[in-house]
Amino acid sequence: MEARESALNSDKKPAATIRVEKRMNGRWAFVLTYRGVTYPAQGQFGSELQAQAAAEAAMKLLERRG
Repeated sequence: MEARESALNSDKKPAATIRVEKRMNGRWAFVLTYRGVTYPAQGQFGSELQAQAAAEAAMKLLERRG
């Protein structure tokens, strides 16, 4: 499992945290926490790198929304 944090918000806490996890079936998924809201595990990716890339894309979409 790998965790990544984005830029700090005004409380000096990360605005977003990404966790990449290997599921029991051997596939990879990510859990995204953005501004205190945790989104459920997403994806059935074949590699950890694919899950990381998808998580980064999802985080960027959320950041654009504001």
